[in-house]
Amino acid sequence: MANKTFKLNTGQDIPALGLGTWQSAPGEVKEAVAYALKAGYKLIDCAYCYANEEEVGQGLAEAFAAGVKREDIFVVSKVWATYTTRCELGLEKSLQKLGLDYVDLYLVHWPLLMNPEGNDDRFPKLPNGERDIIRSHNHVDTWKQMEKLVATGKTKAIGVSNYSKRYLEQLLPHATIVPAVNQIENHPALPQQEIVDLCREKGIHIMAYSPLGSTGGPLFTAEPVVKIAEKHGVKPATVLLSYHLPRGSTVLAKSVTPERIKENMNLIDLDGEDMKLLNDYSDKLTKEGKLQRFVYPPFGVDFGFPDKS
Repeated sequence: MANKTFKLNTGQDIPALGLGTWQSAPGEVKEAVAYALKAGYKLIDCAYCYANEEEVGQGLAEAFAAGVKREDIFVVSKVWATYTTRCELGLEKSLQKLGLDYVDLYLVHWPLLMNPEGNDDRFPKLPNGERDIIRSHNHVDTWKQMEKLVATGKTKAIGVSNYSKRYLEQLLPHATIVPAVNQIENHPALPQQEIVDLCREKGIHIMAYSPLGSTGGPLFTAEPVVKIAEKHGVKPATVLLSYHLPRGSTVLAKSVTPERIKENMNLIDLDGEDMKLLNDYSDKLTKEGKLQRFVYPPFGVDFGFPDKS
């Protein structure tokens, strides 16, 4: 199952499983990336904002030196909010750190602009401690810059991340290239079905991050998850990762532990009955207003998500 791929609207194949590198501590990322690629992972998800792309690059280089072929690996990076008026520069910086000539997919990390001339390269702040955001910026202008990057050959595809239905509906009428991917937080406690359905209709592939919710979060002990895990003789984490495959989505599993990196590859085939249990759980949380979003930086911007608007 870990070798399964999906077809993007560009014609590229994207792996169903990828290694996430967000919040992976310095000194751990290189080994994790190298180990994952040698173990059979084909997708690495990274971002300038994570401040560890240099180490990801070292892990890539180690794997390539060990015989892993660059053309077999799908590398994703993202333009950070301080670079959304300078997308080409953002891409150049990531490529330099990663030690690559191109990435397979480049995403808009969040649809906003933080002050490119602020007091920090990644997280500029105002004197009162709030994020230094340029509120007059239109995210459609960022997309126009992203579209130009495809012709450079430095990215094979472009897409978005953390886009709500509302923001996609603002973007699509102006897009000459439809985003290949929308990377969103996605799990049974945050199905974001309205976004998933719109993306499916428009041919935009969903990439799910934080598929386990959060460490020690409620999903591991949620009744349907435990029940399905027992039925298949697997851990709850395996059920939560496998949930995305019948939904037609790519899932990002984050770990720096060799044992867990390997374990996360053992995805299982959830049947219709399993998916019904999980979907019923999602529907119940939606009706009760108990959906849980674990990743929502304090930008002070309404991104149009129903659970946050």
